[in-house]
Parts: sequence; structure tokens; C-alpha cells
Amino acid sequence: MLKQTISCILFCLSFVTVQAQTKQPITHEGLYLMKRVGAPQVSPDGKWVVFNVTEPSYTEGEQITDLWIASTDGTIAPRKITTGKNAESGYTWSPNGNTIAFTAKREGDEAAQIYLLNMKSGGEAQRFTNIYTGASSPQWSADGSKILFTSKVFPGAFSDSANKKIAEEKKKQKYKARVYTGFPIRNFDVWLDNKQTHVFVQPIDSTTAVDAFTRVSAVTKEGFSFSGVCWGPNNNSLIFAASTDANTAAYQEPTTNLYSLNLQDSNGIQLTSDGADYGAPQLSNDGKYLVCYATANNNYKVYNLNKLTRFDYPSMQNKTLLTPSLDRPVNGYTIKNNTILLSVEDQGNDKLFSMPVAGGALKSITNMRGSFSAISASADAGVIISNYENAVMPAVVVKISGGTIESLTHFNDEKLKTLDLPAVEEIWFTSSRGKKIRSLLVRPAGFDSTKKYPLFVVMHGGPAGAWKENWGYRWNQHLLAAPGYVLLLTDYTGSTGYGEKFAQDIQYDPFKGPADEINEAAADAIKRFSFIDGSRQAAGGGSYGGHLANWMEATTSHYKCLLSHAGLVNSEAQFGTSDVIWQREVMNGGAPWTQTKTWKEQNPIRYAARFKTPMMVTVGENDFRVPINNSLENWSALQRMKVPSKLLVFPDENHWILNAENSRFWYSEVHAWLKKYL
Repeated sequence: MLKQTISCILFCLSFVTVQAQTKQPITHEGLYLMKRVGAPQVSPDGKWVVFNVTEPSYTEGEQITDLWIASTDGTIAPRKITTGKNAESGYTWSPNGNTIAFTAKREGDEAAQIYLLNMKSGGEAQRFTNIYTGASSPQWSADGSKILFTSKVFPGAFSDSANKKIAEEKKKQKYKARVYTGFPIRNFDVWLDNKQTHVFVQPIDSTTAVDAFTRVSAVTKEGFSFSGVCWGPNNNSLIFAASTDANTAAYQEPTTNLYSLNLQDSNGIQLTSDGADYGAPQLSNDGKYLVCYATANNNYKVYNLNKLTRFDYPSMQNKTLLTPSLDRPVNGYTIKNNTILLSVEDQGNDKLFSMPVAGGALKSITNMRGSFSAISASADAGVIISNYENAVMPAVVVKISGGTIESLTHFNDEKLKTLDLPAVEEIWFTSSRGKKIRSLLVRPAGFDSTKKYPLFVVMHGGPAGAWKENWGYRWNQHLLAAPGYVLLLTDYTGSTGYGEKFAQDIQYDPFKGPADEINEAAADAIKRFSFIDGSRQAAGGGSYGGHLANWMEATTSHYKCLLSHAGLVNSEAQFGTSDVIWQREVMNGGAPWTQTKTWKEQNPIRYAARFKTPMMVTVGENDFRVPINNSLENWSALQRMKVPSKLLVFPDENHWILNAENSRFWYSEVHAWLKKYL
């Protein structure tokens, strides 16, 4: 039997010392080459689940991502149902369960297209769309007669021929210039163009897709930005989310509203206009209710919870918060058989709940450490499937039934059996400010409680994020700890999953308060655990964790060395060059030229005269979230102050180090840096 109950999962993932001598520390190869299981999609009858699996490779062009299928009762093992050089994604079942639609760029395709795979009669997948600008994110209509999808097009170009003509004219231009009249102009690692995401609809028996936004007046706005869509209560209408002021992001939070659209003759009707930010619309199965996220907007807070909200439809009356007492972020949700199934972040874990769409109490579906995500269910909500992962196991596909978790995939089981992955321990302490602070403690492979280990304090980004009970590839806890370090990962003020106020309390105190909590957590762990050598400590982090590393450089000298990846050292320069600026103004209580207390007192570069802790600085040259100028400014200050330092610049990386060989090199350099000083 392929079934694996919750007790088996917990046993297999527990910290087992028996036969530890036969297990090995994880290596970069062991980490990177693990197969990566994607989000599951259950067939309407609940008998089958489809998901993609990525088989990584260090050789460029040899990584593959194909679709797999398995029976949800565990009697039929997963099998591959597609093959190809390029990845398949965006897969979804037809309402009758006979066909899977998915996105792929196959041989002969200029851009990604929608393909249909007949699961009843078999055979190769057939190309469904043939649109010049490409197609993605397919959704079937309720009767299975149409598929909607999205495509990025030029403003005012509502036909395939018009888009092709504009693209060809641009190729002929002899000058190269980007022209902007609004903000933002970049996003993470790309310069924004003037294209818009539109929704297209194509009947199953047709070869022609029609731009559903042809008569929608909102798309003529300079600040139009699409963010989500679902089918309306019949097969000829849509509900979509979009903003018309995305170009105002320099001085406010753009607002996303909901719109309805009759495909026959409508230019779109705006459904919401109360100032809240709306997204992720879904209709109840009976069409009586519209469910979505509603988030407070432009209230001068650094963080606001997304609230699961319901309207009567189509009247849009009786706006109701479905989870008014839930002081936690909702990761995602789906509606099946008028039941809402949702994933919720809670103190480092992602838990599953259910509730009636008509209203009622939240019912817990899972109650174990780890992260449940990408929830999917059969049409009658009788079969519930999701991804599950924790700190010692990458994601698997699981079936959840009556408190029992059954693993349907086992791609990495044999590899995991060979690895020494100590269980992660959760610890709490009360800070000097009276706050209860959670940390994760990670022991190295081959851990011996009688020995003394250096402490590596790892700081998460965000700050609206958290150290979850999940598996990571960019800052994998066990790979970082492998040479013989104890890791401490603290959820400082500003972290999510501890209530809206806890996340908001970082406002006007972006570095000092969180850094103090991190330092106090480290001191508490040293007192609590005799195997930690408090005389040998290092700290590091990426993104906001990199900002904090630079603050540690400016304000403390008890760390033997520091690591800053994608970290700002000059918050004023960051304001002027990042792809996100308004949120930084809100965080600091005003624009940089107002020189608020926060701008004056919590900017690391102002304390460069104190820099003396050896630091390694790493950055991707294509990072527009924390542009390279901050790392170069940091490097200049470190060199000017004659601080032992090392700079790693990755020309082809963005905010994260993703390329296989770059990642392997980065980890090796981190380990060498820690070894040198610890």
C-alpha cells in the first residue's frame, strides 16, 4: 500500500538518533537535486490528482517539469503523463473530468500556449490556443464549453494581428529607450513595459480567442493593472479584479476593485468602491455569494491582514467578514460544494480549515506542525488534497481525511533516509519589551549534546514574513548548519502569523527593535542550551534580513562575522532606487527629506564609523527590489573603514540566487566565511 498515515509521517520525520552514523549531512547536491512537487489539482469526481514535478539539473537546459497523475485512494502510484523540454504549469480539470488544460511552450511555439490532454481517450496533448502574445492560467466555464485565459497585450490592441503589428514595428525602431510617466518602472528584476494583462475567452470548438476587455473602459486608464478573474454565475460573464491607479504607487497604495463583465455587450461594471483593496474573487457554487479578500488600504499602516469577505451576488449587498475573529493571514482558499477550504498562517505553521460559505464557525482540518498549502478538493468537497512540507521534508502531495494524512507521493523518500536532518525545535521567550517571541533552533547533523557549537543567527526577510515549519532551498536550514553550527531563527516584531498588531508594531522602528529582540533571543538560547558556545556567534540574512545584518554591523560587535545578502545600508538611497517606495515612507513616518526620527536614527550608513565586524556582502546585479547600489555603498564603507570584507556579485541573478551553480558557489562561500571566523 502506498498510503502513509499521519503517525507514519511523524515517525519518519522525527529526530531519530538510532543508526545516525549511517546518515550523512545534507550537501548542496543532495538539496538541489531533490524532486520538487507542485500544487495538486483534484479531478471533479475526487478519484485522481494531477500535479507537476520538477527534476532539477546543474546543466542548463536539462531541468524538466512534467505533469504526473495519481489515484487519490493511493492504490495507483504516480505516473508521468507528459514529456517535454519545457515546463507544464497552470493545469486544471474540465468540469466532467475528461480533459486537463495546461500551459506549456512546446516545439514550434513562439510563446506559451494552452494545451488540452484528453484523459478519457488518451493520446498526446493538443494545442488549444494559438495567440501571438501567449496564453496562461486557463479556467474552464462551469459547463465546460469555454476556457478563459490571460495574455499580456499592448494597450489598445485587441486583436492578435494588432499586437503582432505593434511588436514588429518596435523591433524595427533604431533607438532604444524606455519612457515612463508614472511609478513603478521596475519590478524585482524586470523593467516594466506598457503591456497589460487581458482576459481572453475561447470556445472549446473554436480556434479563435476573443479579448474580453475589448469594450472595458477601465483598460484605457494609464494605471490599469489586472490582478485576478473568475467565471460569473453563467457561462457568459466574468468577475475580475483590477486597479486603475497602479501608476500612483509613488505616493499612495493603489486600490484594486472588483468588476463584473458580460461577455456579450458589457464594458464592465465596477462592483466595489469603498477604498478597501479587493482580490482573489470566487463565486459560491450556487452563485448566491461572491467571496474575496478585502484588505484595508491607505490607512498609513505597514501591514494589513487580508480579510476573507462575502457579498450577496449579484446585488453586492450585505458585505460580511467571514472570519472576523481570525487574526491571522489567509494564504489561499477554494470553494467546493458551498464549503470554503482555506490555508491559514499561524505562528510558523500553515494550517487548513473549513467553513460554510453561508457563514459559521471555522473548523480545523489539520492540527500538526508543518505547512499545508495549495489546497484542492473534489466537486462535492469530499476529497481534500494539498501539499504538505516541514523543516525536514520537501513538499509532498497528501490526502486529508478525518484527521488522517496520507502521502500520495514519495519522490524523495529514499534520499531523505540517507540524510541526518535533526528535528527543528520551537522555543519562546519574553523580550525586554514584554513581547512573547518565537524562534526555531536547528541542530547540525551528527549533533552531540556534550559538545560546544558556534551559533549562527539567521534573520528572515520581509519584514512581513516568518520562519515557518517548511522546506527551503535558498536558505536551507540544514545545509547552513551542516558544517557544525547551531542555527537560531527568530520571528521578530513585524513578522506575520502572530496577529495584525504584532506585524504593524515594526512601524517607525524598522531595525533597532527587531535587532534587539534577535540579540535577546540569542542570549536566551545560549543560557538555555549548554551546547551553544556563546563566544562564537555569527549573524546573517537576506533582503530585510540583510538590512538587519547591516544594522548589526552598525550597532553591535559581539558577532564574530556577518553576512548580508540583498541588504540596504542606506535607507535614503533605497527609497530613491527601489521598485517600492511608498511603503518605505510609511515605515519611516515621512519622505526622506522630512528627516523624521526614524530616518535620522535608524539608517546604518550613518554609523559607518563604527563598522568593524568582518562582513560578506552578496548581491544579484539584476535586483531592483534592493538595487546593487546599496551593496556597493556598503562595500565602500567597509573598505574605507578597513573592515575585513568580501563582496560577491552575481551578474545574472535578481533578488535571490536561483541558478544551480550560482547557488552552489554561494553556499560554499557562506560556509567558508563562517569557518574562517567561527
